[in-house]
Amino acid sequence: MAKKAQSSLINMLLSLTIIAVVAAAALAFVSGVTEEPIKQAQIAKKEAAVKAVLPAFDRLEEATIDGVACSKAYDANGELVGMAVESKSSKGFGGNLVAMVGLDAEGNISGYQILETAETPGLGAKANEWFQKGNKGDVIGKNPAGGMKVKKDGGDVDAISGSTITSRAFCDIINNAYEVYTSFQKGDNEQ
Repeated sequence: MAKKAQSSLINMLLSLTIIAVVAAAALAFVSGVTEEPIKQAQIAKKEAAVKAVLPAFDRLEEATIDGVACSKAYDANGELVGMAVESKSSKGFGGNLVAMVGLDAEGNISGYQILETAETPGLGAKANEWFQKGNKGDVIGKNPAGGMKVKKDGGDVDAISGSTITSRAFCDIINNAYEVYTSFQKGDNEQ
């Protein structure tokens, strides 16, 4: 009869070390394989968002203004028709809220798309539709020059029912995007 291996601290440590090394190697391999497709999907999502939030344009020019990624849109005559700004707020209920905000040549909101959210499904996650044209919180076409605020804070934006914190974060995103836009219009801080 074969002798049964004795359970000892050394055998257990050796077994756990081998398992950990194999698991780490497998995770590193999977991470390496999926890294590029994930990056390409994020780039495609941002490009689609830029096209969706801007008025019709013929040419895009990428820029960084005040450290924020932007896309300036021009017509065939080289006239600015709008700007898409990737704006963020850390004031959301679930943490960061990131959106692509489109502003036309006059600074009016031409569109937006939520790129990243950790808001509560069924409540704060409604931000992607709630503030769109024709919906209750419609901000499309408004100019955020005086700063956007929810009605509860003295503004004119209808907050998402049960998600005032998310609505405030959304207004923060719009205000941040407008600051970048006005900085560009003044000719300040373009890199």
